[in-house]
Amino acid sequence: MKKLLAICVLILFLSAGRAYTQGCVAIRSTGAVCTKPDAATGGQKGWQLNTSYRYFRSFRHFVGTEEQKERLEKNTEVINWQHTLDLALVRHFNRQWSLAIDLPILANTRSSLYEHGGNTAKNARHKTHSFGIGDIRISGYYWLLDPVKSPNANIQIGLGIKLPTGDYKYEDFFVKNDTTKILGPVDQSIQLGDGGTGFTTEINAYYNFSKLIGVYGSFYYLFNPREQNGVSTGRGSPVAATAITYGSSVMSVPDQYMVRAGANVSVDRFTASAGIRMECVPAQDLIGGSSGFRRPGYVISAEPGIVYRFKQVSAFATVPVALKRDRTQSYADKQRTNITGIYAQGDAAFADYSINLGLSFRL
Repeated sequence: MKKLLAICVLILFLSAGRAYTQGCVAIRSTGAVCTKPDAATGGQKGWQLNTSYRYFRSFRHFVGTEEQKERLEKNTEVINWQHTLDLALVRHFNRQWSLAIDLPILANTRSSLYEHGGNTAKNARHKTHSFGIGDIRISGYYWLLDPVKSPNANIQIGLGIKLPTGDYKYEDFFVKNDTTKILGPVDQSIQLGDGGTGFTTEINAYYNFSKLIGVYGSFYYLFNPREQNGVSTGRGSPVAATAITYGSSVMSVPDQYMVRAGANVSVDRFTASAGIRMECVPAQDLIGGSSGFRRPGYVISAEPGIVYRFKQVSAFATVPVALKRDRTQSYADKQRTNITGIYAQGDAAFADYSINLGLSFRL
């Protein structure tokens, strides 16, 4: 038996809040979720603390699935460095019911030219920053089968609420020239929160063919009914007339989802896994409107991982490596296409990979 088959992390946020993003596409963290308890001890009453850290650097620009390689050649790329510490406190009421409170802490840096002096200005590259807590998520979980009676296969469902505790109006200075700095809201990709109260649904499942080999799968969706949060996209300057015309003058509050599936091999206290991970911000929300500024898109990654179990602690590491990156057409892009008759589609910067590390403690 193993205490953990896999530990899911995101980008969210945000499922656990606004915690993780994937470059300029604001995909939030889902927090750390255990997908397989030990049949003998994993369902006992008590407390558990899950901690996870994620880092990535995004810099490759895509329009659709086509990389804009000239951005690197001309040194006009936008670079995001993002560090997230995710803290999740879990209360196990019995073998099947549990409640989790997830708090993300974020430290983000964004380097660009166009937000400051402009892509053609000399010495125009500068940085903006954000630091603080993200959007807190509270979730309840239920294993459909008793883990003791069904140790080799189970399905867990989860429902939660995401609270707008992260600062979604975070400001920093934009350097326009040697003598002028303008204070304004930072880019959506490094904001600490999205400004909306959301609702989350989750499904985690596993099946063990033997003590050695098993498979797992996870699905997560964040519903964000609020359409816009009212934060200007002008970065302290007046919003362009075209942004008002096409509905991107203020930031939207988008949905997001994640899907994971893979297989694992376990030997004693060690588990190695390999799977596929998809993270997505859709262009349109399932509930509520979809106008406002957003960079929709998705990332499909190969996700190798390892877990090692001590007596009361489990440690894990995963390194999702991007296989496909797609910056899809946004609501504003579609509005512009309809108004002008010319197809429009914006770009976004993506990372090549992310690094996820974590520890899980039975208290």
